[in-house]
Amino acid sequence: MEHWRAEAALGRRVLVVEDEPLIALALEEMLAEHGYRVVASAQTVAVALRHVAETQFDVALLDLRIGAESVEPVADRLDAMGAAFVFATGYGRSALPPAHSARPIVEKPFRTEALIAALAAAARHAAQKA
Repeated sequence: MEHWRAEAALGRRVLVVEDEPLIALALEEMLAEHGYRVVASAQTVAVALRHVAETQFDVALLDLRIGAESVEPVADRLDAMGAAFVFATGYGRSALPPAHSARPIVEKPFRTEALIAALAAAARHAAQKA
């Protein structure tokens, strides 16, 4: 078994913040194939903030730009909670908000191995801090 597959913990709950419905659906299928379950999906920052407050999840995957909005308020809230999260973007690391520049990033288009490894690493890091 490849190392990145072993990283995926069965039952891992994911909050996906992605404004493109087809990408969100593809992510849900990709994650399910590797033992993750999308428990909530948000296409706006407001909905994402509501899910952060009301939904139980282990790790969040945040598209850097949600329409015309920055996902930074969601990242700030997750950081304040000590929650695990990963940025997903086609803009590269230089586009990350300065306060979150050390956070894991997955470049679009997604490579399954990189996505699973980043989610697992973020969840492990958050668990160690808890």
